[in-house]
Amino acid sequence: MARQTRKLEKTEAAPAGRFAAGEDPVKREQIIDGAKAVFMRLGFDAASMNDITREAGVSKGTIYVYFQNKEDLFSAIISRERERITLRMRDILAGSEEVENGLYSFGMGFTTHITAPAVIEAMRTVIGVVDRLPSICQQFFNSPSHNVRTVLEDFIKRHVELGNLKVEDTDLAARQFIDMVSGTYFKFRLFGDLQDVPPQEDLERTVTGAIRVFMAAYGNHNASVIAKKMETV
Repeated sequence: MARQTRKLEKTEAAPAGRFAAGEDPVKREQIIDGAKAVFMRLGFDAASMNDITREAGVSKGTIYVYFQNKEDLFSAIISRERERITLRMRDILAGSEEVENGLYSFGMGFTTHITAPAVIEAMRTVIGVVDRLPSICQQFFNSPSHNVRTVLEDFIKRHVELGNLKVEDTDLAARQFIDMVSGTYFKFRLFGDLQDVPPQEDLERTVTGAIRVFMAAYGNHNASVIAKKMETV
């Protein structure tokens, strides 16, 4: 009996250097990339698991080891894209000592990303299924711990603590700034009124204008006056 158990354990163990079924991160990314390409080309409803199998270059059996269905794959795509832009914005804001410089870098980076052709196509796909898959679509914007808004809010909180900003509602302030830098361009791109990414000079004009409004509302003017007096001493 002991000999039989040892033989069973040997056959069930994963080979050295290989991942157990459903745990290979490279294979998982390969499937997600294939699904994303199919969803953006055909739309969620028209896409089939067979289409995704061909695009990803894996067997249908392999896909079902990693994902239960199309909805599960769609959720994985949204989670990955949200994490990517969130980490990018966090890197942009990391170590920003000047409020205006941080806001400028964030505004330019976020607006450039959110108006890119691939992002616009992805957003249109999300809108197409939002009525049937509301909980999945809400993941992109409403993840409580990992999204662009909370990254900006953390930046604002840090500068409130440093005395550079005076903000009572940091969540509202973050939402306002994001809307100011991206709202019009994003909507124009999303609904086809603007066919291409806005020119760099237009983005800069919009972002700098948003910073002026934001600082007029939330800048700690007393701290600025004190800093200027210190410079003259």
